[in-house]
Amino acid sequence: MRTAAQQELLFNRLSKRYRHLKKWARRTGTNAFRLYDRDIPEIPLVLDLYGEAVSGAVYRHTSETDDANWLPAMRDAAAQALGIPEARIFLKERRRIRQRQDGDQYDRISAQSFFRDVHERDLRFRVNLSDYLDTGLFLDSRRKRALIRAGAAGKRVLNLFAYTCSLSVCAAKGGALQVDSVDLSNTYLEWGRVNFALNGLTASYDNTGMALIRGDVFQFIAAAAKERRCWDSIILAPPVFSNSKKMRGTLDIRRDYRALIQSCLALLAPAGTLWFSSNAKGIRLASGEFPGFAVKDMGSALVDEDFKGKKIPACYTLKPLG
Repeated sequence: MRTAAQQELLFNRLSKRYRHLKKWARRTGTNAFRLYDRDIPEIPLVLDLYGEAVSGAVYRHTSETDDANWLPAMRDAAAQALGIPEARIFLKERRRIRQRQDGDQYDRISAQSFFRDVHERDLRFRVNLSDYLDTGLFLDSRRKRALIRAGAAGKRVLNLFAYTCSLSVCAAKGGALQVDSVDLSNTYLEWGRVNFALNGLTASYDNTGMALIRGDVFQFIAAAAKERRCWDSIILAPPVFSNSKKMRGTLDIRRDYRALIQSCLALLAPAGTLWFSSNAKGIRLASGEFPGFAVKDMGSALVDEDFKGKKIPACYTLKPLG
């Protein structure tokens, strides 16, 4: 009976939320947005709409959520509220992949390969709704993408931990002269190449123009410093933790963020901007923490309609003083 009651609660909440957000999304020019984020405490789901499909996850387990009937009931509620077939609603159980330390959101949990292309105004991005906890596009970074695009004209841009290169695409569409995207994963760099192509752009692995660079970010930064390279805009969005066998040592962003930011600031052009963001709890940059640089908290400027009242990754810009 409790599952049935929660099913009705979720149906009602999603119906109301969808009616509101679809009007906003139409005005905004997107078909991908957050529908539900643990709005009802006893229903600890996060649900994102991508076109006419949904990707979501259970974020906390209770005796109800562990019931074999609970997740199918929530899927049915979402299908009914949104008018979407259940086959296009992908709900993952986060606990199955939290045991691994190497970036749980990037671990493959399925092989269905349910891809869709979604839009933000004139931009197009490919998402995979079935195979990973994250889909390839962070919806809470929508306004960040727009700001990076707006400020990219004529700039040299470096995107570190580039993932599927959505921010690189935005910089390129904004008129950047050069965009270097660095990531360890061949899978995500190839995904990034597809995102460039969807937007009428060409990215390649030959280190020119819109370059896709497979490598350890720490080693890349060290080599760039030796070569005295610099960029006008650097985007730094590292994972919270990584112990990938492809990199030397481990990354623990709570431990490493200051040193990582300092290393990036050394590569910044005199009038450049470093964008730093992190999902890690407790990371806050103070105004005097990096001498010679102005630190600005961008958090409030990045909250879009579908994330009002919700936590989004901490985000700061750092610019040289003077």
